[in-house]
Amino acid sequence: MFYYKMNQNYFKLGFVSTTTNLFLNKIQKNKTKKNTNQWLAKINEPIFNFKDENRRKVFQILAAGSTLLTPFLSAQAKEKKSKKWEQIEIPVDTVLFDLDFVKDDPQHGWLVGSKGTFLETTDAGKTWIPRTFANLDPDEELTYRFENISFFQNDGWVIGKPAILLHTKDGGKSWLRVPVSPKLPGEPILITALGPDTAEMATSAGAIYVTTNGGRNWKAQVKETIDSTLNRTISSGVSGASYFTGNIIGVIRDKNGKYLAISSRGNFFLTWQPGQEFWIPRARDTSRRIQSMGFFENDLEKGLWMSTRGGGLSFTNSQPDFDSVNNFDFSSSDIKTGGYGILDVNFKNKEELWAACGGGILYSSFDGGKSWKKDDEDKIVGSLYKIKFFNSKSGFVLGSNGVLLRYID
Repeated sequence: MFYYKMNQNYFKLGFVSTTTNLFLNKIQKNKTKKNTNQWLAKINEPIFNFKDENRRKVFQILAAGSTLLTPFLSAQAKEKKSKKWEQIEIPVDTVLFDLDFVKDDPQHGWLVGSKGTFLETTDAGKTWIPRTFANLDPDEELTYRFENISFFQNDGWVIGKPAILLHTKDGGKSWLRVPVSPKLPGEPILITALGPDTAEMATSAGAIYVTTNGGRNWKAQVKETIDSTLNRTISSGVSGASYFTGNIIGVIRDKNGKYLAISSRGNFFLTWQPGQEFWIPRARDTSRRIQSMGFFENDLEKGLWMSTRGGGLSFTNSQPDFDSVNNFDFSSSDIKTGGYGILDVNFKNKEELWAACGGGILYSSFDGGKSWKKDDEDKIVGSLYKIKFFNSKSGFVLGSNGVLLRYID
């Protein structure tokens, strides 16, 4: 180990009066952009006299109308109840990358994205307000692409490109810019808050560091970068070693500190867990190239999922062994996306999971991924990149063009 030192349709119901001769008449009226049905009461059109012998007929008609409306209203209520996501209006149209909530106040959260997007909510994500940093020039802030945010209680971290690292100790009331050394192997791409002044950071080169003093010092957790590991593997003379070449495009961490990294060409992936000196490259078990990967419920012990180009999706059949160099056993899931690539999958619980696809499409499964259904939400213009669940009642989908969906329990 070595140490590295560094100096964030409408109906309006009318009522018949027993003192005035009124008739409920259904007419068409262009009230909005679409034709909507409206019930109007026309005066001085005596159809019924409200005498005793006729009163029964009137109420029979009214009862029949109520009976006819009931299925429609019930269907509308059922549709509303079955809706799982609502689109939240936000004051930006940029690409959204990540969000997290202050653990000491689950109503208070932060959302980050491209062009300096930095939004705050204090009502669990129903509304968002743009914020700026006091220690960044406004023009300079627009150049940043904030990609990752993580909180532990009130302690939070943000990373972005060009390389920038921000830290807060008070839930985001104030942010401190932590210097990033130019000698850092790769750029920071993932950070996880672990405690007061404590965080774990991964770079685009596969370097992993931990700080316990707010970013003043960082301790390396991996002996060599991914490039070094791949170069060593290729030069080993082992048959097929040249397969493991290229850069990585994504790093994913589970709640216990175990990592996945995907090669830029999608031809292989790598794994690492605490205690190992270097990353282990692993071949994919399909002819299709890898699109994305992740953990079941953010926990390696529950399994892995892998999406492949063209809309393929598979799950591990057993708990993957990161200590073994053997390939993992995956089985295909029956999901039909029409060729759209699956960009992210996330679990609300072990039975309910959601998949985000290109073209702004969501798919849902309520049997642990055995069967899937295309979500019948309104068409989203753009792509959906990331799904995050914070608990059984809180979840969000992030996408391009400022698209933000909020889970409705």
